[in-house]
Amino acid sequence: MLAVQSIVLLILSALAAAQDQVPLLDQVRGWFGRAQSYVQSAVPPVVTNPIDVGASKVAEVSVVPIALDNWKDVLKPSISAKSNEPEEWMIYVTGANKTCYGLCAQADKAWNESTALLSSTPKAPHLGALNCETSPVLCNAWAIGPPMVVHAFLPRPLPDQSTPSTTVRFIGLNRTSVVASDIWEIAASGKGTYKDTEPYEGYFHPFDSFLAQQGLNIYLGWLIFYVAMVPSWAFMIAISFFSRSFMSRRMGPDRPLRQGQQSGQAAPAAQ
Repeated sequence: MLAVQSIVLLILSALAAAQDQVPLLDQVRGWFGRAQSYVQSAVPPVVTNPIDVGASKVAEVSVVPIALDNWKDVLKPSISAKSNEPEEWMIYVTGANKTCYGLCAQADKAWNESTALLSSTPKAPHLGALNCETSPVLCNAWAIGPPMVVHAFLPRPLPDQSTPSTTVRFIGLNRTSVVASDIWEIAASGKGTYKDTEPYEGYFHPFDSFLAQQGLNIYLGWLIFYVAMVPSWAFMIAISFFSRSFMSRRMGPDRPLRQGQQSGQAAPAAQ
């Protein structure tokens, strides 16, 4: 009986000791929490890399790919817009080895950096990108080549459903010295240097020319595309055959006349 009582007393004393240890554990945890806060406050704040900030900002910018199969659907004023002002677009034209001869790296870098600047300005323009390496027909139809920026104001339809003329400018970029600020300054929300370039109103206007209105510019783009695929030696052979056939036709009627003249001159000599 005494043994049982002693065991019960030991259990009760252990429980009491454990109950007394709970506040001590809380105090230890509090000490660790305070020490951690002191360490965090002592560590200097991490300075954010501006390049990383720019890269994250670029990721948020929506640059719409422009191609032969979607340009008519993309390059039109937004219906949800509240303003009646024309919609500003900046389309960067780039290429690769065939269309830019591998010299668009600097312009590509400047464009990627400028998209963050353009998006941060008030009334930022809509941004698009056209790759002449993958969409050569559209580049041929517009008679453009990389690197350049196509700056356009897309007008909204009038109440009578008529559409005003579209202002388009083809602004070339220097392949070796262009920087992001040069592209940013083109936009109206920047310095508006697009005004230094005269609006294009020629036969290859993407929207208002006769070829564009009739859809003939795309057929012309396909024609230029297929002609460019023909190797140069094929043209030389064709020119050679044409020149020989032309010369043979030109020299053909003279041969009988010359033979008759020679026979007439030889006859008196025989008498």
